[in-house]
Amino acid sequence: MRSGTTVVGLIRFPPPQPPYTLRFGAIGSMASDRSIRAWLASSTHRLATLCGVTVVAALLPATAQAQSGWLPTSWFSAESFDPQAMFPLAEKDGPWLVMATTFRGAGARDDARRLVHELRRKHKLTAYTHEKAFDYTGEEQGLGLNPDGTPKKMRYAKAEQVVEVAVLVGDFASFDDPRGQKLLATIKSLHPVALSGESGKSQSFADFRKMIGLDRKAAKGPMHMAFVTPNPLLPEDYFSRQQTDEFVLRMNADVTHSLLDCPGRYSVRVATFTGSGTFDQKAISNGGKELPIESRLIEAAEQAHKLTVALRKQGWQAWEYHDRESSIVCVGSLEQVRVRQADGLVVPHPEIARIGAGLGPDPAKLAMGQIMPRQVAGVLLDVQPRPIDVPRAPTNWR
Repeated sequence: MRSGTTVVGLIRFPPPQPPYTLRFGAIGSMASDRSIRAWLASSTHRLATLCGVTVVAALLPATAQAQSGWLPTSWFSAESFDPQAMFPLAEKDGPWLVMATTFRGAGARDDARRLVHELRRKHKLTAYTHEKAFDYTGEEQGLGLNPDGTPKKMRYAKAEQVVEVAVLVGDFASFDDPRGQKLLATIKSLHPVALSGESGKSQSFADFRKMIGLDRKAAKGPMHMAFVTPNPLLPEDYFSRQQTDEFVLRMNADVTHSLLDCPGRYSVRVATFTGSGTFDQKAISNGGKELPIESRLIEAAEQAHKLTVALRKQGWQAWEYHDRESSIVCVGSLEQVRVRQADGLVVPHPEIARIGAGLGPDPAKLAMGQIMPRQVAGVLLDVQPRPIDVPRAPTNWR
């Protein structure tokens, strides 16, 4: 027996037929042996005839003998779930998801957790929870003014603090992603155990749903009000960024270190190339005549690529990007441009400061009033590095 092979039992069939050896062990090894699987599919009755049903039953674990079929399901490893896991939503999830339902008040967390576990375990869906607190105990400014000219103050009729827990499902690149629309239809038609009977009492509008009899309509599940929504944890400007068009995608398709591959949400632009201006040596030597736009863009792209390679050799995480008007080089991959310190003060991300100090103007000359951009491999950088949004590209765009 080879090392690393698990053998639970051996069954050997005597002559006159050639001996067959059937290994009971790691299901991955058996599943990969097509000849054994084919033999088993066509000759299960011979196993009982030659060896006896009692022999096979003796080889099976006690918990598997009552299961249908002779292959015990206990051999398959099931995904383990922490019974207390909430699977909280994160910024990296989405950016579009299906809002399945929400829970509020007492028991909201427990009901949401049970639903998420059922969606993940039974339906194999990537479900998350997202919690938000609402405070209705304070004052609100009302419409109009008091007789003395002061703004009207109002209070909620039911002053309370409420916790709502939403259950969201899926990870989709856009609102009209076909996978998202298909999942939305599936979610609306599901009848989870976690929302049936006396379960899921904290589901929003659960009492109203029961009052009008929606739960008794088989065509509509308890999550029939689900809808597609953006990830609430993403910054406000995430969806306002322009989607990269197909022509620009083709321009960057063969670029090794394309900015479109940058995993972060932000990067720092350190160089911009338009192929024109006072540093266009070909235009100067040409008597001041401008080069054709195609030539200028090609030259800009070549300069950007040259700088990207040089920065990478120096240890910088450099990216290049080419569009219809120019080429740029960026450095770094950031999820945020500002960070909050322990004292509560919000400051620029330390990586932005490091890039500015290393690739920005020479601080010694800057102190003397001389603003001179740095050069890398003979290529001039921008006078002031600036953080920019990483352009968006479709998933698997290459």
